[in-house]
This record gives sequence, structure tokens and C-alpha cells, in this order.
Amino acid sequence: MTCAVATLVVGLQLAQDWQAVWDPPGTVEPSHAVRVWRFFSYFTTQSALLVAVTSLTLARRPDRDGRLWRVARLDALAGITITGLVHWFLLHPLDHWHGWLWISDTVMHVVVPILAVLGWLAYGPRRRVTGRVVLLALVWPLVWLACTLVVGGLTGWYPYFFLDVRESGAGVVTVYAVAILVVLLLASCLFWLGDRWLPGRRPSTSPARRAAHPSPGVRPRT
Repeated sequence: MTCAVATLVVGLQLAQDWQAVWDPPGTVEPSHAVRVWRFFSYFTTQSALLVAVTSLTLARRPDRDGRLWRVARLDALAGITITGLVHWFLLHPLDHWHGWLWISDTVMHVVVPILAVLGWLAYGPRRRVTGRVVLLALVWPLVWLACTLVVGGLTGWYPYFFLDVRESGAGVVTVYAVAILVVLLLASCLFWLGDRWLPGRRPSTSPARRAAHPSPGVRPRT
């Protein structure tokens, strides 16, 4: 369900953005290619896609595991949580959407984060997060932030007003960026604690791994 909702709302918002319905009056419309690039430059869009992909893999195989998958799963959970929090406290007060715009905005920024967290609470899987995974999960938001600021400096376009150096100033942008990263790290640590202490099974060990790392005193079969 989480995968379906996240995928549908990303597709809906992409279609709406393609038709320029989000643009305020008087905006100089960019090309469709630029529109698509900008749409997928949003942290929200990337977080929702991570939620969709990781949820789909879990629906197909509930015991899904792997080093990169663990990082992607934590990025999806922490990223969509931050999406919901930032939207609610910074962007929601400025919203004036109606009709389908309000529906897609609410589903993207409220419903998908709630579904993702509730799904994790209900189904896990557990014992997937370590300190190393938490640190590796910071790579994506750091790269996204660096690319956003560099591209924004070159093109003058920023996905969020609080990252616009021209509008807010370098000092304010730095404060926002650090605050977002800190909150993201805290969210990742909370998921780490939950992963460790909430009920759930430990990752299953494949036959190949058991053969390569037999238990003490147990001779591998030949």
C-alpha cells in the first residue's frame, strides 16, 4: 500500500508540474526538460521514491537485506520523516492550495510519511540498522545539499526558499542546512534505537553464509 500511494502521488505531482499548475502567476515557464529535472531535484521527491522502492522490495520479500539496502531503507524512513516535519513547520503555513493541488500536496507530505513510519513500526524488518548504516545514510542528504547549493548558485533556482542564498543570506542558509542535517541524524538515530529495541526477528542467514561462517564446533558439510 505504501509503495502504491507513494508511486501514485509522485506521478500525480509530476503530471501537475508538467502542466505548470504549481507556478505562481507571472512565472517565466521553463522548458519541460528543466521542469522534470527540477521536479526530481526536490528532497521530497527523492524521499518518496526511496520509500516506494524499499516498500516494494519488502512487499516482494519481507526478509530483504543487504548493506546498500539497509542504507536505502534508513534514508527512505529518515528522509520522508524530515519531509513531513519540514513541510508541517516551515512550508505548511504558507500553503494556499485547493482541490487536486491540496490533495496531492497533503498525500505527499503528510500521508506518505505517516504510512512509511507506521509500516516500519508494524512490519519492520528489524535488526537492520547499525552505527555504520546511520553514518552511511548521511551521504545522500549531504550530496543532495551540496548539489542543491552549487546548482542554485549557478542557475539561481533553489527547490526551497530557505536554501536560497540570495533571498535568505549565506548565514541563514547555513543555519537551516545544519539544522536539517542534525534533525535528519536524530531521526536516523531514533530509527536505530527502534530497530534495536522493538520486537522483531533478526535477519535470516542464508545457507551460503552459514556454510562460509559455521558455528563454533560445527563442521561444514562437504
